[in-house]
Amino acid sequence: MDRKTTQIRRHRRKVTMKYRALAGLFIAASTTLVAWAAVRGTGDLGIIIERTSGSITVVETTQHTVLGRIPGLGDLSHASAVFSRDTRYAYVFGRDGGLTKIDLLEQKISHRVIQAGNSIGGAISQDGRLIAVSNYEPGGVRVFDSETLQPVADIPAIHGAGDAVSRVVGLVDAPGNRFVFSLFDAGEIWIADFSDRDNPEILKLTGAGNQPYDALITPDGRYYIAGLFGEDGLALVDLWQPQQGIRRILPDYGRGEEKLPVYKMPHLEGWAAAGDHLFVPAVGRHEVIAINRHDWSEAQRIPVHGQPVFVMARPDGRHLWVNFALPDNDTVQVIDASTMAVVHELKPGKGVLHMEFTPRGEAVWVSVRDTDRVNVYDTGSFRQITAIDVEKPSGIFFTARAHMTGL
Repeated sequence: MDRKTTQIRRHRRKVTMKYRALAGLFIAASTTLVAWAAVRGTGDLGIIIERTSGSITVVETTQHTVLGRIPGLGDLSHASAVFSRDTRYAYVFGRDGGLTKIDLLEQKISHRVIQAGNSIGGAISQDGRLIAVSNYEPGGVRVFDSETLQPVADIPAIHGAGDAVSRVVGLVDAPGNRFVFSLFDAGEIWIADFSDRDNPEILKLTGAGNQPYDALITPDGRYYIAGLFGEDGLALVDLWQPQQGIRRILPDYGRGEEKLPVYKMPHLEGWAAAGDHLFVPAVGRHEVIAINRHDWSEAQRIPVHGQPVFVMARPDGRHLWVNFALPDNDTVQVIDASTMAVVHELKPGKGVLHMEFTPRGEAVWVSVRDTDRVNVYDTGSFRQITAIDVEKPSGIFFTARAHMTGL
């Protein structure tokens, strides 16, 4: 082999080694970029329910963008969601009895079970280990392991002579790994204590009133309040002293002697707590009622545009955002909690179904079903920041809920 051939081969080896080194650097860099892209925090994530498609849209609230879309969740015509305490997973409760666990980072269904024929919402326990679902059909509450969705307990809502099963509504989590819920057909409120997971205890309180239809728990986790569809008034339970039973408050709350038409029942979980007052939608009336939190008396009635559905407080409690039932569901009004007066009105479009504040309240997301979009507003200036295309959006749920009692 001559000298020239040897030099050519040496050159080729050097070139090959150089390319291999560059290829290695490229692969390493690409791997790092992929890993970096896949790892992110979850504190600003959220989901938007697509009411008719059986899908959810995954979003982030820092840049107001869509991250992905996950199909296959069944009937979401009346759906809600809660989040794991690490905010990686969302648990979606569908109307068809489906309970679906969503991995928000991998944007896929982690687990899914059909646990009943018709469900109406759910809750996650204080320690994050249990998921409870309230059911219309077959009635009662079923409890699952949050990691695997394996069954943990079945609580039939049997009442009366023991041959009737009630529909269950108003299910919330409470301190002490308890779940509290109302029996629509029985007029009862039950407290399920899962502090001993394998041996839960059920406290059954009677005399709630006629047809409790929804409920809330105050942000401190102390008071559970159920609204009544069949009569005026509210039913209150002090969860610090549940043995005292059910107390009836606000006897004039409701439709009153004049049975007004109700176009959409208010959602009590949307009641707002601000300062010394709770602000609640008046059933069938164009009013928001302010309740004194010290003695549970009515403090004031605030005239609004239509029949309110959600009355939601900005995280700092300064403003309350209100949406309305048909035919006024194209409007949102803002109430100042200190003056108890409407200070602003917006017209996002027909079919405003839900609102959700970003964790610290600088923005609010508003679902507008009939225009297939979600509008994002600055809560200080009320200007629209952006609009996001979403197919028939309804409920909006952000991961900040993971650290709030009752949400």
